[in-house]
Amino acid sequence: MNRLKLPFLQKLALAVVSIIGIGYLISLGQSILAPFFLAFLMAMLFLPFANFLERKLKFPRSFSTLASLMVLLVILSGLIYFFSSQVAGFTNDIPKLRSQFTVVFEDLQQWVSKTFNVKIKEQFTYLDQGLNKILSSSGLILGFTFGIFSSGLGFLAFFILFFIFVLNYRRLLNRFIINVFNEKHQSSVVEAVSEVRVMTKRYIMGLFIQIIIVSVLTTILLSILGVKYAMLLGVLTGLLNVIPYIGICISLLISCFIAFATGTVSDCIYTAIGYIVVHAIDGNIVLPFVVGSKVKINALFSFIGIIIGEHLWGISGMLLCIPAIAIIKIIFERVEDLQAWGNLLGEDTKPDKKRRKYKISKNITLEERE
Repeated sequence: MNRLKLPFLQKLALAVVSIIGIGYLISLGQSILAPFFLAFLMAMLFLPFANFLERKLKFPRSFSTLASLMVLLVILSGLIYFFSSQVAGFTNDIPKLRSQFTVVFEDLQQWVSKTFNVKIKEQFTYLDQGLNKILSSSGLILGFTFGIFSSGLGFLAFFILFFIFVLNYRRLLNRFIINVFNEKHQSSVVEAVSEVRVMTKRYIMGLFIQIIIVSVLTTILLSILGVKYAMLLGVLTGLLNVIPYIGICISLLISCFIAFATGTVSDCIYTAIGYIVVHAIDGNIVLPFVVGSKVKINALFSFIGIIIGEHLWGISGMLLCIPAIAIIKIIFERVEDLQAWGNLLGEDTKPDKKRRKYKISKNITLEERE
């Protein structure tokens, strides 16, 4: 059988048109595809729990799926209650925060005027008005972030339906992917699918642990510094940390602003320094040892993915685009003809670089992940 061979330019044009077409379809299917992808990520996260119920406790697959769903709904309900109560408390405290901010800012104006002998009252008045507007809208910012988790009954219904489908029929989906290919390729396809599944599950688990670690570290930091709403800001920082570079900057600005409004300028500076330390710990310890460097996306494609994700699905697209690119990278690196594209998405690392190891105790050794 003769294969159709296309010139390079025609292949490139076909690839570009296909990407544009797929992007257009993705934008149209936001209400279905967004909950489906989130359900897929959560199903990968709950897969070890479901396997434990089936293998150790001999649960039927339908029962293990329902048990996983119940645990997930309890966790989501707790998160929704936590964010709603915290955001409600923050909204009620906005007048008090505004008055505190005004007092602190007036003291700053007087100190600058006396120290530098500069009359900048009029300039600071404009800045004061702008910052007060930001403070008034901070509740909307946090409420908008909370809206990611409760964006409507339709989203929740699709999410639950897809979660049950992916978790309950995971072996059926696995067989479908394998049977699509010819018999002579099935052995290599089985190996590739198995590697992709293991790497994807490891990545999702690592990402979840990273969110918890960053949330705990930030909460401890802000609690030590006496910043109000430390737990809310800590959890928000952990979630926004999924968005590379931009997420930590957004959470830093919000935390510094609240620290400045409820404390002093030094509190704001200490908060910024603390965030830099947390980010350094996350980038040099948590990410390589928990998530792994193999799934790290370079800055260029991270920003491209964030922009495209925000354009297609808004805030939820910004949060979901990085896990999506990481999974695509894992798949590309396991397919021989697509390895170059997988390497392009990742960081420039030395091939012979040795993985770091730290011996914590006699039986526990912390090793950097691939």
